[in-house]
Amino acid sequence: MAMTGVLRPGLAQIRVLDIDAAVKHYVEHVGLMKVGTCGDGRVMLKGRDEFDHHSLVLRPSDQAGFDLFAFKVESDEALSAFEKRLTAYGVEVTPVAAGEQPGFGRRIAFTLPSGHRIDLYAEVARADEIPDVENPYIWKSVPHGMGAIRMDHILLYGPDIDKNLDIFENCLDFKLAEKVDDPEGNVFAIWLTCSNKAHDIAFVRHPEPGKLHHVAFFIEDWNAIGHAADVMVREDIAIDLGPTRHGITRGQTIYFFDPSGNRNEVFAGGYTFYPDDPVRTWSFDQVGRGIFYYERALNERFLGVVT
Repeated sequence: MAMTGVLRPGLAQIRVLDIDAAVKHYVEHVGLMKVGTCGDGRVMLKGRDEFDHHSLVLRPSDQAGFDLFAFKVESDEALSAFEKRLTAYGVEVTPVAAGEQPGFGRRIAFTLPSGHRIDLYAEVARADEIPDVENPYIWKSVPHGMGAIRMDHILLYGPDIDKNLDIFENCLDFKLAEKVDDPEGNVFAIWLTCSNKAHDIAFVRHPEPGKLHHVAFFIEDWNAIGHAADVMVREDIAIDLGPTRHGITRGQTIYFFDPSGNRNEVFAGGYTFYPDDPVRTWSFDQVGRGIFYYERALNERFLGVVT
């Protein structure tokens, strides 16, 4: 896909209860790199194969959960154009000054009908340590922990996800790659992409707004999934489910929890999406196989535990 407009996910900010325990989890166990600490105590992290200043922010709080998810757009002109499109569609847009996230230029922020904050930005500084670009080695440095390559996607829970879909398709030019319909034929879950990936963001219908289901980190392959499982057992990390794979997206996966109770995923594989592909649709009686392909059933914790 010739990616224009919205290019990719670039930034997630989540709340954690114990910043030291969270940093240890995401750096030593998940395998991210610590970039630095903001004056207000937020900690910035990045994957080993990411060029941008940072991609994950941990904010100390007395309640775990979701703050924001941001996408990079191709230019400042594109950012202004998206602001106009959102405003014309009736979406309230708030400017965010350059530097609110160290290394990031100006952003625009808006709240989805599901209660989630989404930001767009065009400018971000390069990280101090980036992958080699001249005669590159596979690794700049030897991977550690689970070997997280990048922050990959997010799954969010909230109401009115059909209205979210409307905004993403009509204002931001995302494509609906896959969906689940409930028994009455209403949309229960959606997987959206701005790229060739099977998904860059996903939503599940839920009565409470603004909830986080998981933040996902891309790792290399099935062998890496197995290695990640070994790390989780060795470090006594709470596993939700896996190793397994999805029918939806076809990715290989393990779900687990950080020390604050935020769910994480390590994810590998997934199909290639093209903009002329038809929407893959799942009926509700097959959603167990769609989410957990081998087990062919959902567990209550996966459906109900959010932050």
